[in-house]
Amino acid sequence: MTMQMPDFAQCGTAPLTRQDLIFLFEHFPVPGIDAVEAAQRLIEQPSTLDSMLEADYVFDALRDQKTQWLEVSPQLFFNILLRRCLPGRRNSQERQAIHYLANLLGLFTRTERLYRVTRDDEANYQYLVDLVAAAANAGPERGFLVHSHIGNYALYTAGICAAWVEHRHRYKRRPVTVEYYCKMGRSYYFTAARHPLAAEFGLRQVFGELSGRFDYYRDGLEKMGEEYLRH
Repeated sequence: MTMQMPDFAQCGTAPLTRQDLIFLFEHFPVPGIDAVEAAQRLIEQPSTLDSMLEADYVFDALRDQKTQWLEVSPQLFFNILLRRCLPGRRNSQERQAIHYLANLLGLFTRTERLYRVTRDDEANYQYLVDLVAAAANAGPERGFLVHSHIGNYALYTAGICAAWVEHRHRYKRRPVTVEYYCKMGRSYYFTAARHPLAAEFGLRQVFGELSGRFDYYRDGLEKMGEEYLRH
């Protein structure tokens, strides 16, 4: 029996909601564009969507108080913000990683999902040490899921929650630092990338990218958290 694709295994463009499409074309700089035709073009040519998500007008609309009523999907919201916080030219691996992280951040808007290896998992892990113990006792398929989640959890915590981690380390004498999460994240993404299920779910390149450039993505998540998520 083949394992069902887990909810985090999304490294392509997430399906756009009706509100997402309205948002993207509400302020499109070319007048008279047909929204249906434009939406079909996005489906047929994913690179067109990537170009739009990089555009200044899309970011400005997202930050404009007048357009906040549109309530875009979390995946689109994070996809736009990540591109503002991750500098440099995009190659295919980075575009995949951004789509992956946008989906992941959308999942993690539900706090209970952050502490579960999969969406329907009964176990709740609030500490990295418990996840590591779970990984050591897991079979091959479960092991892949736990290794992947450790990478995801470590990157999220070292990025979005960096200030919280450092505050606890400095003032509450907690032994865990941001660098500890970074080391764990790099290691477990690397391990997950080598698992056969990573290839089956199309995650091998993404996990390799996140492992090899962990600090780059961590820095982008920290910037996003500091500049856009704390207001």
